[in-house]
Amino acid sequence: MLNTIKTYEALIKWKEAHLFEYVNDTASLNQFHDEIMIQACNIAVEKVKKVIGKPPCNFAWFLTGSGGREEQGVISDQDHGIVFESDFSESQIYFKKLGSELADGLKFLGYPYCDGKIMSSNSLWCQSIDGWEKQLKTWMHEMNWEAIRYLQIFFDSRTVVGNDRYIHQLKKMIVIHANRNGQLLKRFQENMQYYKRAIGPLGQLFVQTSGKYEGCLDVKQTAFLPYVNAIRLLAIKEGVMETSTINRLNNLVKQQIYRESLDEVRSQFVKLLDLRLSAPTAIVEYDDGHYLNVKTLSKAQKKELKKILRVGKFVHHYAQALIEKGEVK
Repeated sequence: MLNTIKTYEALIKWKEAHLFEYVNDTASLNQFHDEIMIQACNIAVEKVKKVIGKPPCNFAWFLTGSGGREEQGVISDQDHGIVFESDFSESQIYFKKLGSELADGLKFLGYPYCDGKIMSSNSLWCQSIDGWEKQLKTWMHEMNWEAIRYLQIFFDSRTVVGNDRYIHQLKKMIVIHANRNGQLLKRFQENMQYYKRAIGPLGQLFVQTSGKYEGCLDVKQTAFLPYVNAIRLLAIKEGVMETSTINRLNNLVKQQIYRESLDEVRSQFVKLLDLRLSAPTAIVEYDDGHYLNVKTLSKAQKKELKKILRVGKFVHHYAQALIEKGEVK
């Protein structure tokens, strides 16, 4: 059905007509987003073809952020990039045009532009394979806050259109360098020092005290980031190339050193994904999906949420200790 849709206008109608069928399951919802984005890429390629012709070389279009990790909510913003084979000026011109078309097309389809400009329309995120190799080496050499942030973002990349070997090859560079250069791994660890705490010493939840989300918990900052950042750090350390937090955990718990500590982390992260979709919060804008109205949660849901948050705090400190001290306490 989707491959017969040839315009953004038809695609957004299909999306809006079918989205409700997938909003209760994270895996199905993310597969739905993938299907929309793949078809959006096909439409973009055809639109650019009418102006400047076919792609001059092979390329891969990848998602990063929550899309790369297959953890998107009902509404997701854009986080994507392009890697292409040839470094000729013809290729650079073509893929910059395609990247801009993709960003504008996705915006039309209800995916807001990324505030940080992590999009294929940004030349920093649209490069040849040689360009990307140089870019990653530069970030790994600089190791400042922005460079480390970009490396973390890139490590969450997942190919949705094209050959996956480009992204695999580039991510492997990060793993190899991080494990040869202990300072880089330490910088990853230092970059996740802070996270927003959500539970007080008496078990009270710290919610927003004013504004649009008054009475709501910021689950992105308080719940998702402690899990995502910690497991990404361990994935880099262990050379785990999977992108989703769940698949990274599935790989890590196969190792004896992690099995006992991370099995509970895995189960609580699954509950977090389910709770985000099951909680009765109206989602109209992108930021709405990052907040839970605590007052609408049942007593059992609140209890479950507190355990999720406590386990998130545990895995955050667990990963930090493993890198900082070389052991887990």
